[in-house]
Amino acid sequence: MSEKPNFNADAEKIAQEILRKVDAESDYRTLRGFAAKLVAAIAITFSVFQLYTAAEGALDAMIQRSIHLSFALCLIFLLYPARKSWSRESIHPIDIVFSILGAAVPLYIPAFYQQLVERAGTVTTLDYIIGLVGILLVLEAVRRVVGPPMVIIASLFIIYALFGRQMPGPLAHRGVDLPGLVQHQFFTTEGIFGIPIGVSSQFIFLFILLGAFLEKTGLGQLFIDLANAIAGWAAGGPAKVAVISSALEGTVSGSSVANTAGSGSFTIPMMKSLGYRPEFAGAVEAVASTGGQIMPPIMGAAAFLMVEFIGVPYLRIIQAAVIPALLYYFGVWTQVHFEAKKLGLRGMKREELPKLGIILKERGHLLIPLIALIYLLATGRTPMKAALFAIMLVILSSMLRKNTRISFSDIVKGLEQGARSALGVVAATACAGIIVGVVTQTGLGLKLGSTLVDLANQNLFLTLFFTMITSLILGMGVPTTANYVITSTIAAPALIMMNVPVLAAHMFAFYFGIIADVTPPVALAAFVGAGIAKANPFRTGIEASKLAIAAFLVPYVFVYHPSMLLINVTAADIIEIVITSIIGIIGVGSAVSGYFLTHQSILERIIFFAGGVLMVTPGIETDLVGLGLLIAGYFIQKQKVKKGLLEIPPKVNSGGVA
Repeated sequence: MSEKPNFNADAEKIAQEILRKVDAESDYRTLRGFAAKLVAAIAITFSVFQLYTAAEGALDAMIQRSIHLSFALCLIFLLYPARKSWSRESIHPIDIVFSILGAAVPLYIPAFYQQLVERAGTVTTLDYIIGLVGILLVLEAVRRVVGPPMVIIASLFIIYALFGRQMPGPLAHRGVDLPGLVQHQFFTTEGIFGIPIGVSSQFIFLFILLGAFLEKTGLGQLFIDLANAIAGWAAGGPAKVAVISSALEGTVSGSSVANTAGSGSFTIPMMKSLGYRPEFAGAVEAVASTGGQIMPPIMGAAAFLMVEFIGVPYLRIIQAAVIPALLYYFGVWTQVHFEAKKLGLRGMKREELPKLGIILKERGHLLIPLIALIYLLATGRTPMKAALFAIMLVILSSMLRKNTRISFSDIVKGLEQGARSALGVVAATACAGIIVGVVTQTGLGLKLGSTLVDLANQNLFLTLFFTMITSLILGMGVPTTANYVITSTIAAPALIMMNVPVLAAHMFAFYFGIIADVTPPVALAAFVGAGIAKANPFRTGIEASKLAIAAFLVPYVFVYHPSMLLINVTAADIIEIVITSIIGIIGVGSAVSGYFLTHQSILERIIFFAGGVLMVTPGIETDLVGLGLLIAGYFIQKQKVKKGLLEIPPKVNSGGVA
C-alpha cells in the first residue's frame, strides 16, 4: 500500500480549517464524555431506523418522513450551536431545549396520525401551534447547518404566500392565511413532508450511509492510488490524478466542497510540487470534485429528486447523464494536459508510483459493492434496495483481506458518521419542501415560468440564459439539492413551455445548480481549493470557470439537441455524438488553454474554439464546418512548429520548476 507524501498532513489540517469557515455543515461541535455518547447513540439509532425501513419496507409517507425529520432536528440542535461564539465542546442549555422540541414536534404526526387523518384538513388550535413551531424549527435548523441564504429564500416564499394578494401584475394570487399555510406546510405531503424529504428518507440517506461505510474501508485512498497508477506518470500527472480520483470519489460523495477538501489535501500540494500554479492546482481539484455530482451512477442527492419530480426510472437519468458527464471530465482533463505541455511539466517518476496490478490484488475487492450497485440499478432494482444491498456488500467484501477488514467498532462508527453526514441534506430538503409547498399552494411555478418566457420574448436562448443565471445565483448560498428543487419548480416549467423535453429541462437546471460551486463571485469549492493551495480565491474561481467550460456549453447543446441525452437515438447516433464531442472538447480546451502543438495566437484560439463548439453541437453540417476549422487550426499550429515559432517552456523536472 502506498504512503501519502509528507506534505499531506499540513494540507489536511488547512482543509479542515477552511471547511469550518466556508461550509456551515462542517462547523459542528466536538463533544466528549456523556454528550458525545448521547449524540452517537441518537445518530446510530437514526441509521438503524433507516436500514430497518429499507429492509422491511418504508412506513406510511407522513410517518416515515416525520420520524426522519425528528432524528435530524434533534441531532442538528445538539451538534450545531445557535451562535458562533458558543462553545464547540459543550452543549448550551438553550440548544438542549431546541433539541427536545426538534425531536418531539415532528413526532406529533405519528403519535396522533389517526386523528389527523380523520380530521382531513381541519386544523385545531394545538395542530396550529405544533405546525407553526415545526416550521420555525426547520428554518432555524437550516440556518445552523446550511446557512442564512436558504432561510432568507424560504422566508421570502412564505411572505409571498401570506401577502401575495397585494403583489402587482401576474404574480398576484388570492392569498393564503397563516392557519391555511401551516396546515398545508406541516400536515400534508405538499410542504415540509413533501417529495424532497421523502426522497431523503428513502434514498439519499442510504447512499450517504453507503459512502460512510466505503470510507471506512479505505476506498478513497484506493481511488487515488488507482488514478496515480494510471496517469501519475503522464505530463501533468498529479493534475490528471486529481481529475480521475475525484470523478471516482464523486460516485459516492454528494458534496463538492467536502470532496475538494478530502482529496484536495493530497492532490493540490502534489500539483504545486511539480510546477502548477497555485490557482490552477486549486481550480483543478475544485472542478473535478464538483463534477462528481453529475457523474453516474449516484450523481449526488438531486438525481433521486429528479426521479420523483419527472417520473422517470433512475436508470434513465443515469443513461442521460453519461455523455455530458464524460464530456465534463474530458474537458477538464484536456485543459490539464495542455497546461502541462505549455509549462513543460512532466509527471512523477514511475518508481514513485503504486503498481496497478498490486493495487488491484491487494484492494481491488473493495470495488465489488460499487460494481454490484451499478448492476442492481441497471437491472431495475429500486435505489433503496440497491443501496441496502451495497451496504451489506461493503462489510462482507472488506472481510476478504486482513488489511481492509473493518471491525465492529468501524461499523458502529460508520452508522454514526452516516447519520451525521445526512443532517445537512435532511434540513435542506425539509426547507425546500416549504418552497415547493408555497409554489403548489399559490400556483407560483406557472406564474414565474410564464413571466420568464415573456421576459425572454419567447426566445429559447434567452430563456435558457435567464435560467442559467437563476441557478448560478441560487447556488451561491443554497445546497445543490435545494437549488435543484427551486430551479426545477420555477425555471424548468418555462423551458417545458417552449417545448424542451422534460428530462432536458430538468438536467439543464441541475447542471447549473452544481456549477455554481465553481463560479465566482461565490464559488465555495474553488475557495476551499484556493485555501489549500494558498492561492487567491477569486483567481482560483476564474481558473475553475475556465476549466469547467464544458459544463457551460454542454447543457445548451443537449437542450437544442436532446440526442446527447440519448433521447430517440440509435447506436450509430451515440457513436457519432461521442466521437465528434470528444474532438470538439479538445478544440475548446486548447482554445481556453491557449495551447495545442504550441502557443496559440488570438485568431488561432478563436478558430479552435469555434470549431470545437460546432463539433460538440450534434448535426452533420455543424460537424463538417467544425472539423474544417479544427483541421485548419492544426495545420497553422504545425507550420508554426516547423518554423520554430514557439515559446520555450521553463525547464521542469519531477520536483517542480527548475
